[in-house]
Amino acid sequence: MVQTMDILKMAQRGTVDPNMDLLYQKEQQIPGSIHYNIRRYYAQHPWVADDTGMLVYHFNPAKPKENYLELRYCTIGNKYCAEKSCAQCTELPTMNCSGKHQTVDVFTFHFTSTFLHQFVHNVKLSNRKDEVLAFKHPNAFTKIFPLCNRKRNALDALLNHSYSGSLENIFVNAKVHELLLYSLECLIDEKEEGFSCKFLADESGRERIYQAREILLQHIGDPITIKELSRKVAMNECYLKKGFKEVFGTTIFDFYQQQRMEHAKYLLYEKSLSVTDVSALLGYSSISHFSAAFKKHTGLKPCELLK
Repeated sequence: MVQTMDILKMAQRGTVDPNMDLLYQKEQQIPGSIHYNIRRYYAQHPWVADDTGMLVYHFNPAKPKENYLELRYCTIGNKYCAEKSCAQCTELPTMNCSGKHQTVDVFTFHFTSTFLHQFVHNVKLSNRKDEVLAFKHPNAFTKIFPLCNRKRNALDALLNHSYSGSLENIFVNAKVHELLLYSLECLIDEKEEGFSCKFLADESGRERIYQAREILLQHIGDPITIKELSRKVAMNECYLKKGFKEVFGTTIFDFYQQQRMEHAKYLLYEKSLSVTDVSALLGYSSISHFSAAFKKHTGLKPCELLK
């Protein structure tokens, strides 16, 4: 089951899921400034996932001209219609749209250190956000965060506007600045626990955290303990738990439960499987345990989602 996080990692490598067809792409690059890319894919299978954002801080003290900040977002639930322009359409790109294709939309915004310098010129660096904008934070890192309504609205606006020419450039520039502002707010200051995980500054450390997440997803129906998980990724249990919370903003247990329940909703609602079958597929020892966990997560009884 492909997740939005997987798409963001593919975007970093310049690849894409082979099960998705590119429907639309818009790209613009201004030398020494912003480079953005918007890609809309047709997902050939149903998606049950959360909108996700990623902030990548690339820092190399030996090559300061190559330093950059990158924002990536993956959103689902929009629809794309090739027969008419969204700019002239009265239906916003949401589930209410009657367009033919439900999409997975991937946004990438690349900021050079030269461009970002304007925001910290003659500014006293008083917090972690300022250090990142000035490229004074000493370690490269990747930050994963959920998308709030403000970020989602700004991204939707980039897909649905009527501007063209120079006015489009002004509009897009304004929205990109909004996204930069809202995403930097997701960073925490140096006194908070998140930046104490120094081992995450090393790429291999981050990759082990990502690997742990992939293993959890592979074990949706076969629960795995944290001890087993730490052995599989060759990382100390304490480091694994702290690193997972830093990268994904949630505990291993809460993440795993959320993914199990989201998959349960998909199996019940989209596949019309019985409560008994879903409980067994997700590795629950009894239907009552599954029903209790499902209601705690969704506020509904499993039977209420059956078609």
